[in-house]
Amino acid sequence: MSITVYIALFGWIPAVLLMFMCLPPRRAVIVALIVGFLFLPVASIKFGEGIPLFNKVTATCLGVLLGSLFFDHARLLALRPRWIDLPMIAWCFCPFFSSLHNDLGIYDGCSAVLYQTIDWGIPYFIGRVYFSDFDGVQELAVGIFMGGLAYVPFCLYEIRMSPQLHTMIYGFYQHDFAQTIRFGGWRPTVFMEHGLAVGLWMAMASLLGVWLVFSGVVKNILGLNAVACVVLLLITTVLCKSTGATILLATGLAVLFAGRYLRTRLVFVALLLIAPAYMAFRSSSVWDGSTIVALSKEWVGPDRAESLAFRIRNEDMLAAKAFQQPIVGWGRWGRARVYDETGRDISVTDGFWVITLGACGILGLTTVTLVLLLPASVLARRIPPVEWAKPQYAAPVAMGVMLGLYMIDNLSNAMINPIFILSAGGVSGYLLVRTAPKSTKVPSPALGGKTSSLIPGDQRIPAVAVTPIRHGLYP
Repeated sequence: MSITVYIALFGWIPAVLLMFMCLPPRRAVIVALIVGFLFLPVASIKFGEGIPLFNKVTATCLGVLLGSLFFDHARLLALRPRWIDLPMIAWCFCPFFSSLHNDLGIYDGCSAVLYQTIDWGIPYFIGRVYFSDFDGVQELAVGIFMGGLAYVPFCLYEIRMSPQLHTMIYGFYQHDFAQTIRFGGWRPTVFMEHGLAVGLWMAMASLLGVWLVFSGVVKNILGLNAVACVVLLLITTVLCKSTGATILLATGLAVLFAGRYLRTRLVFVALLLIAPAYMAFRSSSVWDGSTIVALSKEWVGPDRAESLAFRIRNEDMLAAKAFQQPIVGWGRWGRARVYDETGRDISVTDGFWVITLGACGILGLTTVTLVLLLPASVLARRIPPVEWAKPQYAAPVAMGVMLGLYMIDNLSNAMINPIFILSAGGVSGYLLVRTAPKSTKVPSPALGGKTSSLIPGDQRIPAVAVTPIRHGLYP
């Protein structure tokens, strides 16, 4: 591992502290988490047995937590857990019961809880602290949109020149280079663990960008026309050659526009039911997945269909193994994987849902599903579709759709994105303290000082109230 990796990872925490010294706290959180996740290396440093790996997620989350404690502790200490936080609390502690049930010991359980808390708990509760009001949700949505725009030149470079940036700067390629070849060209990886992660990030940034511009929330970005920025982002997203992410983007836009113009929340509800329905039918063997394989072969091509069929075959094996320990799962250390009579691992874990089912059982799968879908479902119930495109509701509604799409992506992939978890915390808090905006026209430093809709500056008051297994719960 090159010295650049150590400098980047260990240097990020003091860099985050400097951001808190120079920027309003809320904006420091956005910059630290988004920039850190987008540009830090895909590498993990191991300190010892049971100690969480130090990687980009650890560095960004701990850096923001320390910055909040040192420079904005009043806001941090003002947080009071509420009913909507119960799924996240349960999700963070699920690994402890899995370890105890499988006789892995208290130390292993505590270590697993620490992993889970860093990767999921910290970004979620930071979201609750800083983005649990109208201004916060709005600014976070714009930050994600701008994060997608920031990746455009890097994606275009790798689309043309091949994925080389991580190797050029950090000295190694972060995944299997053969998987970057798609449709006769290159799929960018930039500084993420896989091209699929890049595709999903660009798709979700595009989703938010389209809806923020359509609703009139954003007029320009750093002096550039917002419509032109959205068009550029959409083109780049398609060029990333991630079929699944492109389909998710189209689905999300269809839900937003159909709900708005047909004045029905049923499309939103249907979106949120896709992931739970899939997991229920697949884990219980009610549906063998052959239909979706046939559709994939017809619409996308035989290569992608065979890849999907391979994933489904492995899901069948892993789900069968998981239901030997159905409630709290098998715990960590590959115990949920499938081995032949010689002890050789014959399973491949792709989907986050089946990984979670195997490691933490039905309890873990239920709680993590609620973490992402509960705030979105409450949002769908409380905000009438006719108001989805109004400036005061555009950002939270689009982020609710984004959470539903992220859960769908977790059916086939397992790439933890702390920004989406941060968004879940923000939307959850927004539902508790939803208030009308103080202003609809405010100068925004985030948009180059131009007067634009509803992107207010930070208010210094407390808020009320890997490879798929490279980091997180499963070392």
